[in-house]
Amino acid sequence: MTQYGMIIDLRKCVGCGACALACKTENNTALRNNGQTHNWADFIHETTGTFPNTKFRTIPVLCNHCSDAPCVEECPVEPKAMYKTADGITMHNDERCIGCRACQDACPYSMDHVEKDGASGEYSVISYNEEGESTQPFYTDNTQVIKDCSTSAAEIASLAGATPPYRTDYQHSEYENVRRDNIVEKCIFCDHRVQNGKQPACVEACPSNARVFGDLEDSNSEAAKLLADNKGFVLLEDKGTSPNVHYIRDYSAR
Repeated sequence: MTQYGMIIDLRKCVGCGACALACKTENNTALRNNGQTHNWADFIHETTGTFPNTKFRTIPVLCNHCSDAPCVEECPVEPKAMYKTADGITMHNDERCIGCRACQDACPYSMDHVEKDGASGEYSVISYNEEGESTQPFYTDNTQVIKDCSTSAAEIASLAGATPPYRTDYQHSEYENVRRDNIVEKCIFCDHRVQNGKQPACVEACPSNARVFGDLEDSNSEAAKLLADNKGFVLLEDKGTSPNVHYIRDYSAR
């Protein structure tokens, strides 16, 4: 059986943020929503040691598409809004989601802050769209940066005929390209791209090829070969969720 997963080579990753920007642009996630940043791709910045003998690394984080996903187990609706696909992706159906946030509570990776062994960072993994007029509130703002000189965010969206104005109009059977309020949203490995033979946006955008996506059960895939050749690790292994995002090698800046 297919099990899609991602290998992230920390020796190649320098934390440039290209993956996060590509994800945000591809999936139309909000700039800010009621004070919360919606990023399906975020980072843990980790510093260890005591000066001057210190080490630093950036760990990109996203939905781990766990084989034993607690978010799926705790989703109360039937058929489930959060579920596993035949190729191992943890998928979310927008229409069935009732916004109860049980998945968010159950996910050990869905936390606002990580502070462990010198690590710190903000990431959402599963985000919730607060109730309001729009999940893209920035583009409802009619304020001009320079009065009678510059345009407003709302006018840009109106002229572009899309909210957000850079909207990527992809089609997916389970997922809207701009989600409504009162539901959760998260990384789906860009399944709308994968189904068309493309790589997830974060993988394609990485300038150092630090991200490799593929079938972890196919020994001939690049992802499986990397995992076999390198002793890797997963985040929060003790939680027993069997994540399918693996990290290999290491990078240290002093």
